[in-house]
Amino acid sequence: MPPYGHHMTETTPVTSARTQLDDLMARVGVDGLVAAMSHPGMLAGVDQHAAEVRESLRAAGKPVDAVSLAGYARSILALLDRCGYEIPEPDLINWAAAPTPVLRLVAICLLADSTGSL
Repeated sequence: MPPYGHHMTETTPVTSARTQLDDLMARVGVDGLVAAMSHPGMLAGVDQHAAEVRESLRAAGKPVDAVSLAGYARSILALLDRCGYEIPEPDLINWAAAPTPVLRLVAICLLADSTGSL
């Protein structure tokens, strides 16, 4: 039983998704989006990935919202984990030549921000 004065709060799918997207934003999104603003080529790549994520979700009949974006990010992170790929720390990434999986995750952050999913 929780200590007196504390109560359990139920975690909803949206709350959980927003937490996951916040974590992703902290992990790669903030640094990636800042870098994209100063590297036009990278920004074009992130925009292309964002369009692909949007299209993939729409093709699956899903809205571009926090729950769908978090699920998409989880699937990418799980795939990377199975392949033994670790996302480098943001300060170790050459953002001008960021790896494709990192760009895809930054694109998810861009979509999350632009759709108010954070």
